[in-house]
Amino acid sequence: MRPVYGRAPDWRVMAGVVALHGAVAFALLSMEPVVRAVVLPEPLMVSFLASEPALRMEPPKPRQTKPSPPAAEPVQRNLPPPPILAVPESAPAPRQAEAQPLPPEPLPAVLPPPAPEPVKPVPLAAYVPPAPAPVSPPRFDADYLDNPAPAYPALSRRLGEEGRVLLRVFVDPDGSAARVEIRDSSGHERLDKVARDTVGRWRFLPARQGDKAVGAWVLVPISFSLRS
Repeated sequence: MRPVYGRAPDWRVMAGVVALHGAVAFALLSMEPVVRAVVLPEPLMVSFLASEPALRMEPPKPRQTKPSPPAAEPVQRNLPPPPILAVPESAPAPRQAEAQPLPPEPLPAVLPPPAPEPVKPVPLAAYVPPAPAPVSPPRFDADYLDNPAPAYPALSRRLGEEGRVLLRVFVDPDGSAARVEIRDSSGHERLDKVARDTVGRWRFLPARQGDKAVGAWVLVPISFSLRS
């Protein structure tokens, strides 16, 4: 059968085809194997019926416990009574020992600080300081010093003034007279002044202590006489 193009479909033919397919499907579904495969069998409930005697349940019998034997009664023996000790009337009743207080715990001993060691005195004989070197006094009478004698004042000669002046002079280490003092006066002021001024310009040999020149005092006598 060749298809014819350009014609409208026949609805009756299509309805017949659909009805044919429905009949085939119904036939297939109504077949027994399909029903058995699809429908599941219902489960069977089985109950066992017991006989009448078995239904009667007897109550449990209580267990028979053996009676415990009666406890044996203590046998009373006829023992002799204890002896009675006679306590003398004069004996004092014993006293309970009084609890004596415990002695106090000893305090930890605190050691005193160590005493300083005594300083041993150094005996005098152990250290003898060296003896100082002797000091030689200053000198003013050396010839090479060329010290001039004080001039006699003319007025004192006319007036007949004479006498002896004792001067106290401090000589520096360089040999100069640093200080001149009148220890003993001649009794005439003019004579004392001339003697002091003259000695103050002198040169001296300084005092020496060992090899070292030191300052020291020296006494210088000056005499004024009209007979000289």
